Amino acid sequence: MQILFINNDGSGFADQIQIEAGTSVKTLFQQRLPHGRPQDYLIRVNRQPTTAGYVLQEGDRVSITPTKIEGATNGPSNAIFSFPYPRLKGARWEPDNALTASTCLPS
Repeated sequence: MQILFINNDGSGFADQIQIEAGTSVKTLFQQRLPHGRPQDYLIRVNRQPTTAGYVLQEGDRVSITPTKIEGATNGPSNAIFSFPYPRLKGARWEPDNALTASTCLPS
């Protein structure tokens, strides 16, 4: 049977693939990403989160997206950025309708 497989690991790709009838999500994951751990990926079938035991059906859309990106850190950044606010001169800007907001700080 044929399903759409979207692999967002690395460069990512989408392709129609042939699988055997009765293939579960867990089996597909082990076949396609033998180096990966399932807990490090968000696995969806037809845009909905799924379980490992779900048996894939003809025409299903399976996407596998890593939840951890190589090189990303979990801790806070050591860099501190400071942007001073300039003092504005003249009349304060007034909003012209309810959808516009003032960007002026109170003095």
